[in-house]
Amino acid sequence: MSKNIILIGFSGTGKSSSGQAVADILGWDFLDIDAEVSVRAGKPISDIFTQEGEGRFRDWERQVLHEACSGHSKVIATGGGAIVDPVNRELIFSSGTVVCLEARPEIIFARLAGYLSGTSDWETRPLLDARHPLDHIRLLKETRQVFYAMAHWTVHTDNFSIQAVAREVVRSSHMVNANPRSNWHNVPGVAAVVSLSSGSYPVMVGWELTDGIGELLKSLEVAKVAYLISDSRVPTIHIRRVQRSLERASIQAHLFRFPSGESNKTLDTAAAIYRWMAQIRAERGHLVVAVGGGVVGDLAGFVAATFTRGMAFVQLPTTLAAMVDASIGGKVAVDLPVGKNLVGAFHQPRMVVADLATLTTLPKRELLSGWAEAVKHGLILDQQLFRQFEDNTDSILNLDRETTLNMIRRSAALKAGVVTEDERETLGRRTLLNYGHTIGHALEVATGYESLLHGEAVAIGMMGAAIMSNRMGLLSDDDVSRQETVLKRLSLPTTCAVADASMVVKAIEMDKKTSGREVKWVLLDGIGNAVVRGGIPQSLVSEVVNMLCSKEACT
Repeated sequence: MSKNIILIGFSGTGKSSSGQAVADILGWDFLDIDAEVSVRAGKPISDIFTQEGEGRFRDWERQVLHEACSGHSKVIATGGGAIVDPVNRELIFSSGTVVCLEARPEIIFARLAGYLSGTSDWETRPLLDARHPLDHIRLLKETRQVFYAMAHWTVHTDNFSIQAVAREVVRSSHMVNANPRSNWHNVPGVAAVVSLSSGSYPVMVGWELTDGIGELLKSLEVAKVAYLISDSRVPTIHIRRVQRSLERASIQAHLFRFPSGESNKTLDTAAAIYRWMAQIRAERGHLVVAVGGGVVGDLAGFVAATFTRGMAFVQLPTTLAAMVDASIGGKVAVDLPVGKNLVGAFHQPRMVVADLATLTTLPKRELLSGWAEAVKHGLILDQQLFRQFEDNTDSILNLDRETTLNMIRRSAALKAGVVTEDERETLGRRTLLNYGHTIGHALEVATGYESLLHGEAVAIGMMGAAIMSNRMGLLSDDDVSRQETVLKRLSLPTTCAVADASMVVKAIEMDKKTSGREVKWVLLDGIGNAVVRGGIPQSLVSEVVNMLCSKEACT
């Protein structure tokens, strides 16, 4: 067991009540940082903010947290914003197992307002004292989500009792500590950690990471034989660097390359890889390494999930879209002629390593296409990230090293956080990542995967979803315009006439996200707040698709 358990998460997620229950189960001491600050200051937290300012409160918080983390056998409940401070963050992760407690904004609002407990401690929550508190909760939580996503484990408290949450915290702490490399937060370059019931894995993002990949894989204690799967689009220089890095770490590397393009992400290509691996006597204990974009990651992951009933695999994304989205989360699949990703599985990688240096060799169109997925993360989850796209377009287009690193790390962390919350898309949270994809995938199918890059199709799909959101009374005209402006400034299409509208509508009906033959649409209820809606009138779907595919509107 770790020397301490530190609970992080937004106010109202149950850190204090659950923390005391965890301490009772373990026979440990419990310390609530906010409560201790209030005792030492001799006044409520709200008075500290009002009379002395937030800066003074943060000084108290840092001092109390430092003393608490220096001990052992403690359960420590931190304040909602403590993790944002880099000094606090380093201290927290060096002091024990970090568990994030999560809850939906509506649940948090109800708890803090006293609607669930029958009492209200609203006056002790000064950061939530706003004219529209629920909106303020959403915005503030979004700005902190990237830090909450760093936790070793995440526990959802929405519909669980205090005792149930406490038992899950204890269980997760045992599981984290059973994995000797669970504390990836101390490793340079880690943007986020995906924590699941099967274990955790790091998402690493940085410049010039390829030469160290061999040592990283060696630290995983995987087999000394690796099967690199890539396609013809990935420059040979990248593949050779990966091979040399593996060889320096005494990992034998075999390579299979297939023709690039979504049209080759098929069962036939998978079968060719199966035959190749069988001929060179691949074993279940060996490792599959995907080197490339989303097509490579999907196909290699599918092979890893199915060959010998499952092999470990690692994602080395070389495209922007794969770095911020496709490589994270364990969705692996191949396409059928009638639809995209219809045959697949959930098979999580052991590690994701995104070397931003590979982006410098991407064709401009492919690089720009990748930004669509990162913009999507801002639109559905993080207003602040979307504003950064509005404010930093020139730096993004010029691939400024610091801006690129920050934007990709934040976007990857958002994806990692969602996957941690909803691994298999059963709770509804992960479904939000499909914003723009229902129409986008249909466009790809209708055009035979030949005319549009994935990010371009998603960009068009996002405009379709935004228009639907607007027609449904969810999204303002101004926000639709803001989305369109950002996409166009990034040279991403917002309409396209190369697809037949009737074929697009037909492909939408085959979408794998249907339920009871009803398509579940991801829409926007304001920027940064995605919602899932069914029952969208077919007339509206057809109208929007016709608008996007209009011959006069091709962009």
